[in-house]
Amino acid sequence: MTEVKPELHTSLSPALLDLYHLEHAVVVIIDVLRATSTIATALSNGARCVIPVDSVSKCIQLGKQIEGITAGERDGKIAEGLSHGNSPFEYPREFIANKTLVLTTTNGTKLLHMALEKGASRIVTGSFCNLDSVCRFLLAEKRPVILGCAAWKDRVNIEDALFAGAVIHNVKDDFSINCDSSQIAETLYQSGKKDLFEFMKRNRASHFRRLMGFGLEKDIRYCLSLNQADVLPFYEDGKLVVQKSK
Repeated sequence: MTEVKPELHTSLSPALLDLYHLEHAVVVIIDVLRATSTIATALSNGARCVIPVDSVSKCIQLGKQIEGITAGERDGKIAEGLSHGNSPFEYPREFIANKTLVLTTTNGTKLLHMALEKGASRIVTGSFCNLDSVCRFLLAEKRPVILGCAAWKDRVNIEDALFAGAVIHNVKDDFSINCDSSQIAETLYQSGKKDLFEFMKRNRASHFRRLMGFGLEKDIRYCLSLNQADVLPFYEDGKLVVQKSK
């Protein structure tokens, strides 16, 4: 008897999320530059948890209530009223260990809350920093998967599609993939995998250029490097925590 493989789909923009059924799926939130890279880094460096919120005002309010670190960005810069930004380099172990990070970003935290509202049963976050952990989890779960790209203000971006393609490249033998968005993402990854930074530069990726304009080349290179913070951020009870090995 032929094994029925779970389906995998890729949503290249939050504006497309309504097209997919999230109720029984694992949803991977992807915001490579820089939210999900920073989340993995903070948790890898010992943060107690990361609480994603969808507005600056909520971030400030909650941070005061729990004495957490308030952080986030709007349009690539530290949001007014917050203590810290969205750079993974702001959260070394000596700073973030055993602390709670309350985070809001332009695209990634917004998408996570959208997925919750649409009934996602399980949510994890993914970036090149924790690619292997994401792939291991998806293969072990054997459930339908939605790779959700945060994009940039609903406009498709290259870096999130590249990461979706990297996941697909690693897990495709175990999933049923009849999804042109997924095929596009893997094709893009195959074209750029030898040097993701140069691929982004050569193809004039919009958010790449935006962050380069802010002098953030170091951040970009880190966010495009594999398994620098190889943990699995798993959403439960309003928080992102490290998923423990089974």
